[in-house]
Amino acid sequence: MSRPEWAPYGVDLDRPNAARVYDYYLGGAHNFAADRTMAEQALADWPELPLIMRANRAFMRRAVRFLIDAGVRQFLDLGSGIPTAGNVHEVARAAAPDSRVVYVDIDPVAVAHSRAILGDDPRVVAAQADLRDPPAVLDLVRREGWLDLSQPVAVLLVAVLHFVPDGDDPGCIIAAYREAIAPGSYLAICHASADGQGERAEKHRALYARTPTPMTMRSREQIDALMKGFEPVPPGLVHMTRWRPDDVDEEPVNASNFPGYAAVAFRP
Repeated sequence: MSRPEWAPYGVDLDRPNAARVYDYYLGGAHNFAADRTMAEQALADWPELPLIMRANRAFMRRAVRFLIDAGVRQFLDLGSGIPTAGNVHEVARAAAPDSRVVYVDIDPVAVAHSRAILGDDPRVVAAQADLRDPPAVLDLVRREGWLDLSQPVAVLLVAVLHFVPDGDDPGCIIAAYREAIAPGSYLAICHASADGQGERAEKHRALYARTPTPMTMRSREQIDALMKGFEPVPPGLVHMTRWRPDDVDEEPVNASNFPGYAAVAFRP
C-alpha cells in the first residue's frame, strides 16, 4: 500500500499497532488497513469496544479537570497514543492556560502526528520514548526542562499499562516515577481487566498477541497493588465509568460491561 505523508519511514504498514487500532475505535484517520482489519475482528466479538475506548477518554478528561482543580499544572502523559479532540493539553489549558504537558509514546506514528498538531507550542511537547524505562524518560524531561519535577506533576497512565507485561514489572516502573515526582503530585490510571468478561477477554488478548504490544489484563486487586505508595482519592479504584461521572461525560447504563478500572491517587 502507498505510505501516507504523515507516516514516518520505517513504520510497518502491514502489522497492526495498538495505538493505531485505538485511533480507529475513536474515529480517527491515522491508522492502516492492518489496524482496521484487526479492529473489525475484535468488534465482531465485542461490539461495545468503541464505546469502551470513548469511556477511557472520558475518564481521562474528568481526571484532568479534577487535577487542575487540585492545583496541578504539569502533566506527564505516558503512552499517550495518537492525539484526538479533547486531549490532555486541550482539557488542561481550557481551565488553566499555564499548564504544561509532555506526551510520551514509543510509537513513531503517534509521536510524528502529535508533533504536527502541536507545532512550536513551548508548553506542550511530544517525545518518543519507552515508558518502561523511567530513568531515560525522566532524564529527558529534566534535560530539556519540560517539567519542573520539584513541583507537583500528574503522571497519566491511561489505557496503557495493560500493554506492559508482568515480566517488565509494572509496579516497579510506577514506583520509579513515584520516587521522582514531588510530594503533592498525582497518578491517574485506567487499566483493562478481564474481570467478569470470560471468553471474549481471551479472544481479545489473542488478537493483541499479533501486535508488538500484547495485552495483559489484570484483576482489580492486581491493579490496586500497582498504586502502592499512592493514596487513592474518593471513590478509589472503580469501574472507569463510575469514577466521578458528571454531566459532560455521562455514565453508561451497564458500567460492569466496561472491562476496566480507573483511579486518581495522591503522592504524599
